[in-house]
Amino acid sequence: MHQHIKSCFYSAVFGVVFLFVSSCSEGTKPDFSGWEVAGGNATLNKYSTLDQIDTANVHLLEIAWQYHTGDADTAAHSQIQCNPIVVDGVLYGTSPQLKLFAIDAATGEEKWTYSPFETIEGDRESHFGLNNNRGVAYWTDGKGTSRIFFGAGPFLHAVDADTGKPVETFGVNGRKDLHDGLGEEFADLFITNTSPPSVYKNLVLSGTRVSEAMDAAPGHIRAYDVHTGEIKWMFRTIPRAGEPGSETWDDQEVLKWTGGGNNWMGMTIDHERGIAFVPTGSAAMDFYGGKRTGSNLYTDCLLALDAATGKLLWHFQYIHHNTWDWDPSSAPVLVTVNKDGRDIDAVAQTTKTGFVFVFNRETGESLFPIKEMPVDTDTELEGEKLWPTQPFPQKPAPFVRQSFTEKDINPHLSEEEYEDVRQRLASYKTGKMFMPQSKQGTVIFPGFDGGAEWGGPAFDPTTGLLYVNANEMAWILEMWEAEEEEEHAITYKEAGQALYQQNCMACHGADRKGSGNYPTLIGIDARYDAKAFTEFIEAGRGMMPAFRHLADEEKEAIAAYVLNLQDDLKKPFQRREASPIEAFRKLPYNISGYNKFLSKSGNPAIAPPWGTLNAINLHTGEHVWKTVLGEEAWLKSQGVEETGTENYGGPAITKGGLLFIGATKDGKFRAFNKRTGELLWETTLPNAAFATPAIYEMGGKQFVVIACGGGKLGTKSGDAYVAFALPDNVRNQ
Repeated sequence: MHQHIKSCFYSAVFGVVFLFVSSCSEGTKPDFSGWEVAGGNATLNKYSTLDQIDTANVHLLEIAWQYHTGDADTAAHSQIQCNPIVVDGVLYGTSPQLKLFAIDAATGEEKWTYSPFETIEGDRESHFGLNNNRGVAYWTDGKGTSRIFFGAGPFLHAVDADTGKPVETFGVNGRKDLHDGLGEEFADLFITNTSPPSVYKNLVLSGTRVSEAMDAAPGHIRAYDVHTGEIKWMFRTIPRAGEPGSETWDDQEVLKWTGGGNNWMGMTIDHERGIAFVPTGSAAMDFYGGKRTGSNLYTDCLLALDAATGKLLWHFQYIHHNTWDWDPSSAPVLVTVNKDGRDIDAVAQTTKTGFVFVFNRETGESLFPIKEMPVDTDTELEGEKLWPTQPFPQKPAPFVRQSFTEKDINPHLSEEEYEDVRQRLASYKTGKMFMPQSKQGTVIFPGFDGGAEWGGPAFDPTTGLLYVNANEMAWILEMWEAEEEEEHAITYKEAGQALYQQNCMACHGADRKGSGNYPTLIGIDARYDAKAFTEFIEAGRGMMPAFRHLADEEKEAIAAYVLNLQDDLKKPFQRREASPIEAFRKLPYNISGYNKFLSKSGNPAIAPPWGTLNAINLHTGEHVWKTVLGEEAWLKSQGVEETGTENYGGPAITKGGLLFIGATKDGKFRAFNKRTGELLWETTLPNAAFATPAIYEMGGKQFVVIACGGGKLGTKSGDAYVAFALPDNVRNQ
């Protein structure tokens, strides 16, 4: 049914674009020949004007060099998600253990490394799975002083770009604690930054990643002095009572404790206008909003902020009162769109739901119609109050499917598995987007990871085409009633189970086997005794927050339950009265975990394609072509070719007519004809590349480099950056 997924739109639509572009003067185009910013340049369009490698010779690419970081951790499923940058012949990137390195961009020879951690302790699997780095930022005063900024752990680090030594004058010994400025009540909560910060003049702007449960810190946006780390301005994404935006929260009392609304996906700065475009995620917790009713500004928004002062210029809210974890999926892209014969500087945002929003950068006006459409608000969850409408852009059309019904069940399942999936699907809430969460189970599709994901799209300024890779995987979410506390005396076993359900089950599952990207706790008793485990949850690691808000006895009860310490489980547990913030964090429901909708044998319940690559004309809002991205070995062996796979990491495009992308779990690196979607070249990497490639030139030679870290989707971890180039005899012809 998907054998003809490639579209025939190209000949009709792209021809119009070509005629438009051919009238433009080459001299008026900006220079996109370097890769000094993660995402290629300040617009984050991932476009390179280099054309030495083109559609005619791309099949001759060979490995030019490989750099091995030497710190992969296969047992803990380490990853590399970094899009490296190249400045003055030096390539800067990060390793699986978040070491910053500088290498010769022509040879891969190491110059220096900087380690933000002395050791990686505690739950290594959680650390490597969830405390990743997707890029770094470069700053120079133009007088010989240059710095690299990047996030690792709860700190923003500043490192001398020439020596690899920490900049001692920045923050404390070269690092700024990302908790600073948030308030004492959030000082012990999980916080980090996985996306590259953004540099504007002498400021470095940073978002954060925070917990997605009720123990989340607020995601306020901050700008730091590049020299000292002093906070120069802060924009509150969760407003205080009485501040603008607070009127969209029914109970302003909860604003002092509510977290989330964070910019985990990075931001984009229009340097000419001095505007920072900052997408934000949902408020905590992600799937139940009974304690935060209202539309919840400034969460799930695109914020246009004055980059110098943090003043709000305009905003647009993508989802009102989000309870589906459908955050904007990446930093937006700065584009120029021709509408009605007039060029408009715009900002384009792709989303997990498969939408593309395009706004005038200065006014926030949408370039295509957006309709507020009624959605289902019938919820059985106590206290929940879903918003009655959501914004649906009318163009471009969604680039992924947005519903899962019986006709969408995977036809390649066995008869028995197909019937099992059919019966399970019939028991869930499904059929359209924005279905309310439920006790029976709700199909989340597009899934928690998109649609579009954190790799972000690419944009060709010469044609107006936006390229976006996407996932099409269904997930299941069930809401479980939290157990009420008993009046009678209880044991460590009862207390530990209740505390586990309240604090741990959402990530590690009711059976403690893990879910989604969260690790299993089965067998953890072989690595920890009660004392070590209690110290571990006291400190936190990776995405797991530090549970310092729990009393010692509560942490001991969780340890006894998780480690199955029989003697401790029988001990009597002494209850204590909850503080106001603890009472706020206690919810009437727990989630069943981050669980994909799979067959009994672990194959997708939904029919392919599971990964796609899409080209969309932003001048017209029309789709130009669509093709699958990746292949599943178990189906390819049966002659089923066009399946696609889940994918993470974005595309990069060139003037030479090419689109390069890794991203797939099959471990391939591919080059497509960007005009038609035709696959021109592919090679097998040493490990899967869940990262975005970078394109640059050294000594007259064009390179394409990508990080091959593996570790996701069951793939083996790796430690290599691999650079490709044409053979010298071809290049010199």
